[in-house]
Amino acid sequence: MDSDDDYTKDGTVDIYKKPANKKKTGTWKACPYILGDEACERLAYYGMSTNLVNYIHERLNLGIAASSKAVSNWSGTCYVTPLIGAFLADAYLGRYWTIAGFSFLYIIGMTLLTLSASVKGIRPCNNGTCNPTLSQKTAFFVSIYLIAFGTGGIKPCVSSFGADQFDDNDENEKKKKSSFFNWFYLSINVGALIASSALVYIQSNVGWGLGFGVPAAAMATALVFFFSGTRLYRLQPPAGSPLTRIVQVFVASIRKCHVKTPHDETLLYETADTESIIVASRKLEHSDQFRFFDKAAVEGESDKVNGSVNPWRLCTVTQVEEVKSIIRLLPIWATGIVFSCVYGQMSTMFVNQGNVMDNNMGPHFRIPSACLSIFDTVSVIFWAPVYDRVIVPMARKYTGHERGFTQLQRMGIGLVISVFAMACAAVLETIRLDMVRKNNYYDLEYVPLSIFWQVPQYFLIGCAEVFTFIGQLEFFYDQAPDAMRSLCSALCLTTTALGSYLSSLLVTIVMNVTTRHGKFGWIPDDLNRGHLDYFYWLLAFLSIINFFVYLWISKWYTYKKITGKI
Repeated sequence: MDSDDDYTKDGTVDIYKKPANKKKTGTWKACPYILGDEACERLAYYGMSTNLVNYIHERLNLGIAASSKAVSNWSGTCYVTPLIGAFLADAYLGRYWTIAGFSFLYIIGMTLLTLSASVKGIRPCNNGTCNPTLSQKTAFFVSIYLIAFGTGGIKPCVSSFGADQFDDNDENEKKKKSSFFNWFYLSINVGALIASSALVYIQSNVGWGLGFGVPAAAMATALVFFFSGTRLYRLQPPAGSPLTRIVQVFVASIRKCHVKTPHDETLLYETADTESIIVASRKLEHSDQFRFFDKAAVEGESDKVNGSVNPWRLCTVTQVEEVKSIIRLLPIWATGIVFSCVYGQMSTMFVNQGNVMDNNMGPHFRIPSACLSIFDTVSVIFWAPVYDRVIVPMARKYTGHERGFTQLQRMGIGLVISVFAMACAAVLETIRLDMVRKNNYYDLEYVPLSIFWQVPQYFLIGCAEVFTFIGQLEFFYDQAPDAMRSLCSALCLTTTALGSYLSSLLVTIVMNVTTRHGKFGWIPDDLNRGHLDYFYWLLAFLSIINFFVYLWISKWYTYKKITGKI
């Protein structure tokens, strides 16, 4: 007969809505299906997005700057829509059903994209000529934005869903959770590795129909992986609208703006029992920051009606601390925007830079410039296990911290590495442009400088990802209130969205400023006559400023503290 110790204590249930049994569900028994789903989904995503800037430029006849902005705007949307998926997951559907439902929308978008590139009548090119009509462009953009909404329901939920398989109240399981995030990010890059090599080659040398068709099949495979592990999963029940709870604290605090907050925190309102009134959420300790919101937990005579608490007038300490946790996360979140802008250059400016370099590998083979992103993926695949198995144990000896570095330290290291990545790209472009001007290579299709000189900048970006992006995943999950983890994962992802939009904005500003008086500007269609190196230096400078802002914010940050267990 099962004892209480055989069941999780974090509120998770199995697919039948019964308390999750530790022996039968969760941990690494369930994770292979989640990691397999993520690897296939990322293969689908990167398989259609890595080379997208070239498809738009060559098939839809948009210029280099315009095609880069189109990709940046779409990529930004991919990382804004997770807010929708996260809200539905936390408030109503739960992570399992949100992932399942949005995966079907994703498959529809991938199918339409494949048809738009291969079926006569809606494909933009016929008989070697590309003159896309409005309807053909519409079919393409509808398909990729369907994908953007589909991925929006998956991105914020999968990492949190995987972490849900480990009970924070079990010390053995809690230790394994940190490794999960490393292996989760590794699975992302396994999919990206195939996408940036085989699929980019197929798109460039065989055809876009097949090049988009394989990712569509990969997305269908991802769904099969996901459903296969259903009986092993632990599910965190939805806890109602997190936005409503946040607004309640603001409203109650404003209503009591003239009420004096007691110095004794024990006088603030909280439930007497050990459980939080918020479903699937542990109680949080009171913190001294943002004391204005404590007013929402000051109990008054009119706060209860017939013995029932009016949540718009009186909130528990835990509910107030939920809001404080979100507010504390926002400055850390904001510093991720510039890093995401740097990361986004791999699918735009790095590709365009590679297009004007020597990509010949022997007399009969040319490597597509988008394939160079494989070195970013290889870097991640190399550094993720090295970080987990080598760097963490070594750092632990010096820092005494269980994880080697704190999550904030880990992210900061990645920000520093990103500066060197941009500097590396800028130096290479300066060398390339010097060759153009000294040898009058203006009319050449490409400069006789090997594309493989781009490898260091890709490799440094990959190294920075292992520190910053994985650190963000773990940090936002760990510091999020229990019932808002999908929302905070989505919040983490929106840095990538805003980074893409920032990149698009910077390109627009740079081109408007630098093309005055008839000049070519920094990023003309003919990069040999531009100054892409200046753009890279601009990003390096912004990254340096961003790092020092991050240092100041990280010193101010206070980690959340748990008081009770559900």
